[in-house]
Amino acid sequence: MKILVRATNWVGDAIMALPALRAVRKRFPEAVLAIVGRPYVTDIYRDQEMCDQFIPYDSKGLHAGFSGRERLAAELRAQKFDVALLFQNAFDAAWLAWRANIPERIGYARDARSFLLTKSVPLPRHGEIPAHEKFYYLELLRRAGWLDSVQCETFIGLSVPEEKRWSAEEFLRKVGARQGALRIAIGAGASYGSAKCWPPPRFAGVANRLQAESDADVILFGSDAETSVSTAISAEMRRPPINLTGKTAIADLPALLSQCHLFIGNDSGAMHVAAAVGLPVVA
Repeated sequence: MKILVRATNWVGDAIMALPALRAVRKRFPEAVLAIVGRPYVTDIYRDQEMCDQFIPYDSKGLHAGFSGRERLAAELRAQKFDVALLFQNAFDAAWLAWRANIPERIGYARDARSFLLTKSVPLPRHGEIPAHEKFYYLELLRRAGWLDSVQCETFIGLSVPEEKRWSAEEFLRKVGARQGALRIAIGAGASYGSAKCWPPPRFAGVANRLQAESDADVILFGSDAETSVSTAISAEMRRPPINLTGKTAIADLPALLSQCHLFIGNDSGAMHVAAAVGLPVVA
């Protein structure tokens, strides 16, 4: 059997879906399991040893627009998948699976897409499942008949290969992190903009205090879009931080954050990655 999983678009949601992905692999150990999703999401999953194939959905490049989605549908159609499991909620996910001629298409009945699904699963009503988002994806499996009961995975962890930990440590040393020093990772950005963000002067104040009291190395993480935020934090710090904003990819975060000791940030993908590699998180 060949199973195609449409991953979520956000890194945090992708991590919340890990218990469900592991449950799929456990139920179908001999199946070919493929994940289609945004490249940065498939990169997060790459070292988790759950999947046999990763198919990037490049919505800003090769698969942009209607013709691009048709190109991706044709690529998937050629692989003759038996089942599509849709963790992404959008109409587009169901449309893509339908256009790929996948015989069985499983997903929640929402976003006006039920007619494209062969198994349209009713959405959980308020209070039917625990609030933690991981149960949303596990419940989809249960209602689809792929799980007898929902088991609680208390810690959702990302595996980081030892060689990547060593490479990350070497990189951090090269950019100025000291051996034996307390390392504070700061992720001051967030996907939904300023409404979810603590002001830069607050981050700088905490960083200054940690440097003064613990002689900590402060490391700023973020995308190119968050450069101005990191610059504002750096400007108010008494000792310059190690500023990696725009210099690393999401795929690098698990290994890099695994070599830190504390994460301080907003509600973001980086926050979820930090928690999943075992860091204490203040957000």
